[in-house]
Amino acid sequence: MTRTALSFIFLSIALILAQVTVFNHVSLFGVAVPFIFIYMICSLPMTLNQNWVLTIGFLLGLTIDIFSDTQGLNSLGCTVISGIRHNVLRLYFPREEDMTNPRPSIRVLGLGVYIRYEFTLSLVYSAVVFIADSFTFFDPLRLLLGIVSSTLLTTALLIALDYLITKSEKRL
Repeated sequence: MTRTALSFIFLSIALILAQVTVFNHVSLFGVAVPFIFIYMICSLPMTLNQNWVLTIGFLLGLTIDIFSDTQGLNSLGCTVISGIRHNVLRLYFPREEDMTNPRPSIRVLGLGVYIRYEFTLSLVYSAVVFIADSFTFFDPLRLLLGIVSSTLLTTALLIALDYLITKSEKRL
């Protein structure tokens, strides 16, 4: 296996453990839940086949579902963002041939484009998970507050995580 694949596997295991043991139990003000494990889907290389991206996204969400007892909510959200991530990146960064590295990161896309990319995927993921979890629009204000606050918290954590990971990769 290549060094990239091994680092991806180790990072996936670390993020799954962190999500299950720490971040699933964090709820800021009772509404904002961080979903840091979606970083793995966001950082998959753009040259990876779409079938592999969907499979990895589904399996990642399924793993979180198994450990969190969430009956497929994370699998649904991960599969949705796996399916749209390439189009979202093309929306903000139309010329893929200008990318110096096929893996989306702050260094490759620039801070502004990367924030919009992460924010959009976090928003879609949070919306899918919260709407599927509530399965009703009985309290739309609380639903909207949960989606927006979780999106902002997740985006901030994903940007910090990407900064830390790309900084450590740069040293190696």
